[in-house]
Amino acid sequence: MVCRADCPNLGIGIDSYHILAAKTPLDEIDYLDPSKIFLVQLADFMWQETRTFEERMTTARTFRVFPGEGVHSEQLVDLVLRLDKLGYRGDYSFEVFNDDYVNMPLPMVAARARKSALWLSEDVLRRSTPLPNDMRLKQRS
Repeated sequence: MVCRADCPNLGIGIDSYHILAAKTPLDEIDYLDPSKIFLVQLADFMWQETRTFEERMTTARTFRVFPGEGVHSEQLVDLVLRLDKLGYRGDYSFEVFNDDYVNMPLPMVAARARKSALWLSEDVLRRSTPLPNDMRLKQRS
């Protein structure tokens, strides 16, 4: 639909949680135009499946975890590598609605987010993650 509309300011957002929770086949990604993917949101969760719509929505709103922390790490790797192979070079964001994070000290949550960003950039994509002023998340030896 996005390609048919052929509008330069119309694209899609990909939410890994909903793809994984709905068990959407990742093969469909191969048909996307990478220039029409505007954002990819990544999150994991702690159980293999959500059996009902209500379970899926409850998990979506309160039990997501950072990429690499849940039981779907392999599927997240597959998703990100498929997008990379397709030519997607846009942004990734973490969408981790989690009631536990609200009650944790902020530095602890930030450390978990940083660990996830390192995992994504340097272990999955095998790239150095640029930060302002040419800093890197991981020091090179």
